[in-house]
Amino acid sequence: MSAVIAGLGITEMGKVYGRTAAEFAADAVRMAAADAGLAVPDIDGLLTNTGISGDVGLGLQRDLGLRDLRLLSEIQAYGSSAGAMVQYAAMAVGSGMADVVACVFADAPLKDPSSGAGAAYAGAGRRPTGWQGLAAASGIYSANTMYALAARRHMRTYGTTSEQLGHIAVAQRAWAVRNPLAQMRDPITLADHQNSRWIAEPFHLLDCCLVSNGGVAVIVTSAERGADLSQPAVHILGWGQAHPGYVMGPGSELGLVSGAAISGPAALKMAGVTIADIDVAELYDCYTFTALLSLEDYGFCAKGEGGPFAASGALGPEGRLAVNTGGGQLSSYYMWGMTPLSEAVIQARGQGGERQAPRHDLVLVSGNGGLLDHHSTLVLSPNPR
Repeated sequence: MSAVIAGLGITEMGKVYGRTAAEFAADAVRMAAADAGLAVPDIDGLLTNTGISGDVGLGLQRDLGLRDLRLLSEIQAYGSSAGAMVQYAAMAVGSGMADVVACVFADAPLKDPSSGAGAAYAGAGRRPTGWQGLAAASGIYSANTMYALAARRHMRTYGTTSEQLGHIAVAQRAWAVRNPLAQMRDPITLADHQNSRWIAEPFHLLDCCLVSNGGVAVIVTSAERGADLSQPAVHILGWGQAHPGYVMGPGSELGLVSGAAISGPAALKMAGVTIADIDVAELYDCYTFTALLSLEDYGFCAKGEGGPFAASGALGPEGRLAVNTGGGQLSSYYMWGMTPLSEAVIQARGQGGERQAPRHDLVLVSGNGGLLDHHSTLVLSPNPR
């Protein structure tokens, strides 16, 4: 039994204060069910994932008033969790374990700066303790600094430059200009990127993802049931995961190869297609470098050529490859792996409006978690296998 994504719910996104992640999650599920033309009690499976705030869990069942669920679990693989949730939901539907599975991510790390709470970002100011403090004492204490090390290694190995990373940021902002859901819609230039302040060299501010409050949910069900629902069904043709288990030591490929090199071929093989067949790529982009590395590892360009590929103009609305058509996490909104997944559903349905890719028969979705530690890949299509 094949599975489809039949519903999509996206709450108000960005600097939305006064609501918890659990409230965003419940609203996103309700919106996804309504989008599919289903009632909330039709849901018999629920998979949850939460971000920094950490308050979306099994209790969401009660918040939604769901009874007698046949599937309920929290999934945690960080930014690869959305793809993993869809994979598990598809397997549950295919096996008959559940009929209608909601997959949801929500987060609310931003705090109203006018509330007197101090930092506008709830995670600001945290520092590791114990043995982890040894790295922090050297200045390595956040995702920014750790990804910066990975990017620097790629630069030294292949000659990748900051300007080449900047072309990714500029291209994605050009897509975001066309996206009414995006948080950042003012065009930027390469000079804007280069002049934005340093976060952790080689990353400028415009190399780094947004921080967002909000929630996103999708509904997974069978192709047979999806055919009778309100929205065009998005068929789940293939999937894969990879968890490299990199170590900070000699022999590690950290910064040179990501899990996309494993999960990508697995998903494409399952779907019965090749990377050359992909029309749209929705890539996890916590940093410009993450998108660049994924482009190489999926095979959109050769290893080490991600920088020149981005600088060629291939990635923007007028380019030859539709990448992160909503603006991605750099310019649209940061909902972990639900950012690329939600845009993939919109594109596969042909509902992208001004940003709609003309060819969208095959859409690849990637998720990345940890310090390139976890990866998930989906191949979606408006057409059945």
